[in-house]
Amino acid sequence: MAKILNLKGEATGEAELPEVFLRPLRPDIIHRAFWILRSHGLQSYGRDPMAGERTSAESGWPPTGRGISRVPRVKGERSRRSGQAAGVASVVGGRLAHPPRSEKVICNKINKKERRLALETAVAFTGDANAVAWRGHRAGNVEFPVIITDEIETISKTKELASALEAMGLADELGRLEKGVKRRSGKPRMRGRAYKEPIGPLIVVTNDRGVGRAAESIPGVKVVSVEDVSVLDLAPAGVAGRLTLWSEASLDALKAKEKEVEMKVEA
Repeated sequence: MAKILNLKGEATGEAELPEVFLRPLRPDIIHRAFWILRSHGLQSYGRDPMAGERTSAESGWPPTGRGISRVPRVKGERSRRSGQAAGVASVVGGRLAHPPRSEKVICNKINKKERRLALETAVAFTGDANAVAWRGHRAGNVEFPVIITDEIETISKTKELASALEAMGLADELGRLEKGVKRRSGKPRMRGRAYKEPIGPLIVVTNDRGVGRAAESIPGVKVVSVEDVSVLDLAPAGVAGRLTLWSEASLDALKAKEKEVEMKVEA
C-alpha cells in the first residue's frame, strides 16, 4: 500500500501497488536495455561510396621501371590533372581512408522478454528511496513510490505545477534543477543543444490534459503517458532510480497490463 497525495501534498487515501513494484532489482538488465533501445533512435551517416574514386586513374603495368611511385595516376596528356595521383587515400583529391559507412548496422536488438524485464525492474526502482537518493535527486522525507491524484493531469500553468511539486516536498529538487542548467560553448551552440539540463522528476499520467505543456518550462521535468513509458524515461543514461510521480489512474493501467500478461501466459 502507498499513500495518495493531492496537489497540496496531503494524504487523501491509500492505493494498492501493482506487483510490478515487487520485481527484483536488476541494474545490469536496465543498463543493457537502455543502450540497445537508445540505438534505435540513431541515424545512419557516412561517405558516398564513390567519393574520391570517380577518376580514370590506373596503375601502370608493369608497375616498376618508370621512375615514379606506383600509385594510380590520371590518364591523358597536356592537362593539369593528367599524371597526378588519384583514386587512393593520402593524395590530393583522393578518397578518405576508412570513412564512416552508411550501410553499417547501428541498430541493436533485444529479446522481448528481456526488454519487458528491464521495464518492470525500472518501475520497481522508482519505489526504492535509496536508489532515488543515490541517483542525485533531493526528495527529502518523501515516501516512495510517489502516488498523486489525477488532478495533476489538469494543471495547465507552470506556476501551479511548481507549487504542487513544492507542496509534495520537492522544493530542494526544483532548486537543484534551476541551478544545474549549464550553457555549452562551441559547436553545440550551433547545433541546437546549447543548454545542458539535469535530469528531474518524471510524471507518468494516462491522459495529458495540459500538464505536459506546463512542465516544459521547468528544466529536467518530463511528462509521459503510461502507455509510452520506457526504460529510456525511467533510467536515463542506463542508471535506474529516477524520481517518478505516478498518477492514480496510471497505477490502474499498470494493473490492467499485468492481467493481460497473465491471461496470455495462461492461454
